[in-house]
Amino acid sequence: MFKQFLEAGKIVGTHGVHGELRVNPWCDSAEFLKQFHILYFDDKGDMPIKVISSRMQKKQLFLLLEGIDTVEEADACHGKILYLDRKDAHIPQGRYFIQDLIGLEVYDADTFVYYGTLTDVLRTGANDVYQVTSLDRKNYLVPAIDSIIRTIDLGKGKMLIRPIKGIFDDAD
Repeated sequence: MFKQFLEAGKIVGTHGVHGELRVNPWCDSAEFLKQFHILYFDDKGDMPIKVISSRMQKKQLFLLLEGIDTVEEADACHGKILYLDRKDAHIPQGRYFIQDLIGLEVYDADTFVYYGTLTDVLRTGANDVYQVTSLDRKNYLVPAIDSIIRTIDLGKGKMLIRPIKGIFDDAD
């Protein structure tokens, strides 16, 4: 079951005296998070908050939120997690929320050998790297590139891969 409200970022500080918040985005980028006009202070959607304005500075997002008008009110938000509603997000075909990938069962696309569960997504810059944890708790790193990742089926909770030599075996 997909979560409707996804973690979007964390409030890490304030800026100025008018309640502007500094947010470290946990999604693709500050630019992606900037598209949202409503965010949430909870993962159930019970605490919506309107975004009055947003701007980027380097990798952080600066937000003015409705009802937060002073530095004291902004300080009270320090450390809080902001959530976004999945239905408000526009992501291209073939792109996924990391939270949806975590927990996928990973199989060989040709032999259907079970490799383990996808337990983490590492952001390396050139391409993401998927951490797959086997039944014996060993971690393997799989580059998230088209030649290796063959199929992702979120509905079935499975990922089919065609790994290169050395990822799962003890290559010389």
